Amino acid sequence: MSKNERREAAREKAKQLREQQRKKDLRNRFILIGSLGVVLVAIVVGVTLVIVSTLKPAGPGPANMASDGIVIGENFVAQTTPGLQAGETPVASTSDPGVADIRVYLDYMCPYCGQFEATNNEQIGQWVSSGAATVEIHPISILDRGSLGTKYSTRSANAAACVANYSPDQFWQFNTLMFQNQPQENTEGLDDTAIEGLISQAGVQNTDQITTCINDGEFKNWVADATSRALQGPLPGSSEEKVTGTPTVLVNGQKYGGSLTDANAFAAFVVQTVGSAESTATPTPTPAG
Repeated sequence: MSKNERREAAREKAKQLREQQRKKDLRNRFILIGSLGVVLVAIVVGVTLVIVSTLKPAGPGPANMASDGIVIGENFVAQTTPGLQAGETPVASTSDPGVADIRVYLDYMCPYCGQFEATNNEQIGQWVSSGAATVEIHPISILDRGSLGTKYSTRSANAAACVANYSPDQFWQFNTLMFQNQPQENTEGLDDTAIEGLISQAGVQNTDQITTCINDGEFKNWVADATSRALQGPLPGSSEEKVTGTPTVLVNGQKYGGSLTDANAFAAFVVQTVGSAESTATPTPTPAG
């Protein structure tokens, strides 16, 4: 090739390289724009979901918990009530004169709640079974921080609400099993599958609905609202202003401040609060077992 031909060939080669680079740059620009578009869409979708979930109105609370608690009476049969609508004020439950009205605000992760339950569950159960007392159980969530990010307090309270809603007459047995299998504080707690296993042990009805309710967190908004109401007060049907810790145990509206591990002390408080031990409707001060 002559000198001019070599120069022309070099120019052509350079031209081809510039064209290839231009196409490559153009292709990369399209890819970048497309990627940014995907990211932008993802951000918009994420923000929209957050806004929608924030604006989504809270659903009603569980049936049979119009007071934010479930009342268990003679033979462990629950009192039935409609579900509390979002924003509604809890309705104080009522009990017959002479019957011990025991109300317990508890967190299923709370070790002190576990002590009270282990000490008094059997004798309270005897009183309730015979009709000498009713027990009103208020599951709240104040110890989510103690379950290593799994929010066990909220999940367990939601599960309790699911049982109250779909199988209320098995609530007492479920509550008992939850404390018999209580995890230690500052652990992950029971997972949902383990809680569902306890529900089966409790002999609940409508198992499929309860399982779905647990997995969907159907009453988590109610748990948050009920907890806020308990911590801010006032407490329905009680002279106690608000819950300052768990367990908060009330007998006929009066707060129990005695030992959590002395069944005799609690029995004596119940008898003293309700009235004379000779009343046929008043539970015996003798602890079970």
